[in-house]
Amino acid sequence: MILNTFTNDRNDPVHNQRDYFIAAFTFISVAGCLISDGSGSQQWQYALGVFAWFFLFCLLMGETVSVRMQVIVAVAFATVGENFASPYLGGYIYRFENVPAYVPPGHGMVYLTALALSRSGLFLRYARELAIFVLIVCGLWSLWGLLLAERLDQSGALLYIVFVAFLFKGQSPLLYLAAFFITTWLEIIGTVSGTWQWAPTDPVLHWSQGNPPSGVAAMYCLVDAVAINGAPGALKLMAKLTHRYPIDRSHNKYRLFQYLSKGVALGTDFCIKKTSGLVLRTYGAIKN
Repeated sequence: MILNTFTNDRNDPVHNQRDYFIAAFTFISVAGCLISDGSGSQQWQYALGVFAWFFLFCLLMGETVSVRMQVIVAVAFATVGENFASPYLGGYIYRFENVPAYVPPGHGMVYLTALALSRSGLFLRYARELAIFVLIVCGLWSLWGLLLAERLDQSGALLYIVFVAFLFKGQSPLLYLAAFFITTWLEIIGTVSGTWQWAPTDPVLHWSQGNPPSGVAAMYCLVDAVAINGAPGALKLMAKLTHRYPIDRSHNKYRLFQYLSKGVALGTDFCIKKTSGLVLRTYGAIKN
């Protein structure tokens, strides 16, 4: 059976509070950012960009070197893709016909959120059920775009097929599954709030497309795939460069950076524990 790609972990997987914090924080941040940008100025976009880079930096302090490199690759690839797909091709247009300053770090947070969800106890325990849910919801969305929507969504149906291929043939199916939730969330909020609009016709295939296309998660899955496969090579390149141009770790500036990094990491962990504790106590009070 094709769903054997998604097997549930029946051994009571560990629920890491950090994974849920990253997901909740990003979902809330994305909503606040996109809604506020829907009526904000271009200067406000710059401010949102500063906040986004800071939040991404804080969230990465508790991750491994491998994950940090995956995020770096995702941000780099997505930034190139955004500039190619939006200002150049015109597949979708932001309010000021630019790529907002918060978009590159935002892609990093989106990737990290998909990764955190994919390794969470919830997704490990209910992988198959979540896969069935996503396939049905996204499939019905594609059918609606083809048969009932005022704006025909042929590109969305094609992207849905690509998304299904990522789920069952891709290297990290749980990552792609998790990506559906955060990317669908941000695409719906972004288009409804007017932060960006998808062009009525796809500029490459000249097919009609929805706003957003139903299978838009496939585009983010491509970013995820590049991040996973590109990170090992990037780490090897960095190791070679570090060996050729060694860093003076005794330098005062390097030590200061270390202290600041540790401080940010400790502060982030403190916030995660306090927030998670508050959520758990609130849940316990409601349950009782």
